[in-house]
Amino acid sequence: MPKTMPTTMATMTNAAVRVTLKAGLWLAVILLPAHYVFPQANPDLEQVLNQMDETAARFHTTQASFTWIQYNKVIDDIADTQKGKIYFRRAGRDIQMAADISEPDAKQLVFSDGKIQIYQPRIEQEDIYDAKAHREEFESFLVVGFGGGGHDMLKSFAVTFLGNEKVGDVETAKLDLVPKSEDVKRNFAHIVLWIDPERGISVQQKLFEASGDYRLAKYSDIRLNEKISENAFKLKTTAKTKTVSH
Repeated sequence: MPKTMPTTMATMTNAAVRVTLKAGLWLAVILLPAHYVFPQANPDLEQVLNQMDETAARFHTTQASFTWIQYNKVIDDIADTQKGKIYFRRAGRDIQMAADISEPDAKQLVFSDGKIQIYQPRIEQEDIYDAKAHREEFESFLVVGFGGGGHDMLKSFAVTFLGNEKVGDVETAKLDLVPKSEDVKRNFAHIVLWIDPERGISVQQKLFEASGDYRLAKYSDIRLNEKISENAFKLKTTAKTKTVSH
């Protein structure tokens, strides 16, 4: 794994971009035994996981608008808020992701072919990170709640059904995910997912770091298996853009 990979990732503009990269690092240390036995789940949880499995079996693309809210425990306040669009698609056996951040500063992020590319138009710079060594783990994290199988989560997380909770107009199933790896848990305490049980996808996520910081991600206008323009997965760089490989 590249030694120059960022070590803190909380939101998609300096903070959120770093949380995406850090998630890949955290999941890179999750190495399960070959013969894993799923624990018996309660009926409510099993129903949600089954619906997520059905969605995963049909998954081709997902796109949504997002609001990412970053809380910092030290200042006990919201440190940053970003808005934009996020895209996922299956390309053969691979998962690709792109995020187009529009507020407060424009920024693009693309994960494809084992590479993480981040473009910051304000400073005309593209940063490229090699994630090939742990590509499968990184991809599995990206699709948690967005086309990933429900029972697949049990490989890496202890999953608890927390009941039902309304998010906007959707009566969601609330799940708590705690990493099984102690190495991961030292950085990444747990994730809370709010799953739309009818569609088997997440409409809201809350990622807690061990520090007490968290990122709340709210998704709207979620569209499944609709065609996504190829341009969504291409950085809009210019001739003046400086490229930095890490």
